[in-house]
Amino acid sequence: MNARKLSVLLLACALGISGFQSSTSSSSSSAPKASWKPIFNGKNLDGWKIKIAGYPLGENFGQTFRVADGILSIRYDQYGDNFNNRFGALYFGRKLKNYRIKVEYRFVGETAPGAPVWGFRDSGIQYLGQSAESMELKQQFPVCVEYNLHGGNGKDDRPTGELCVPGTYVEFAGSRNSQFCTPPDVKKTFHGDQWVTAEIEVRDGKILHFVNGEQILSAANAHYNPEHEFGKVFAAKDPGIILEGFVSLQSNSHPIDFRKIELMEY
Repeated sequence: MNARKLSVLLLACALGISGFQSSTSSSSSSAPKASWKPIFNGKNLDGWKIKIAGYPLGENFGQTFRVADGILSIRYDQYGDNFNNRFGALYFGRKLKNYRIKVEYRFVGETAPGAPVWGFRDSGIQYLGQSAESMELKQQFPVCVEYNLHGGNGKDDRPTGELCVPGTYVEFAGSRNSQFCTPPDVKKTFHGDQWVTAEIEVRDGKILHFVNGEQILSAANAHYNPEHEFGKVFAAKDPGIILEGFVSLQSNSHPIDFRKIELMEY
């Protein structure tokens, strides 16, 4: 092969490699990236479903869930003098898998009359949960994993973000949870009516809790609990790791506001 032919061949190879790299780079950069999208429109409850214990799906007893001035409020001023265990939840309308959800919340006002003692400044974000349609009429809480929202009383520590397991169980560092609610590793108490940002990431069996952008808890491998009254029904059908489910916001007896709810799907 003479020098001229060799030069042409080397140039062709170089152009081919360059074109391949350019094509690969272009393909990679065009891949969609996960981004935050609002799932509460600030105007109404479109895209959400209501289920309150003792009432049929869709009945918003006492206007428990209401929207005004861009804020989703949970209230009990029409419950009379007895909360009477009428726990409820507002469900996002579709099942989710591999996502991160972010809410801004604040506790306000006084606990409803007749509420349990633990109901003071207590609510929750329920995830990996059963559907609203599968809830029994008088069932108080869905089978799910929960990010427990807590508010302080002005003086004592009462950290937010513990993980609770109604009808499920999870693993911490490879071991099954030893208590119903597991406190976060990083403890943050928020007093008064200040706005707080809570986030949950669920991805390929891994679970992370955040507050104001800081990771506070890590867990993994949620399963349905075969020893739980309602969990056993789901465990019989699906004994493996729970990878998807519904997200809902609790109505737990203390007034609470949400002003932003966003979702990022992977």
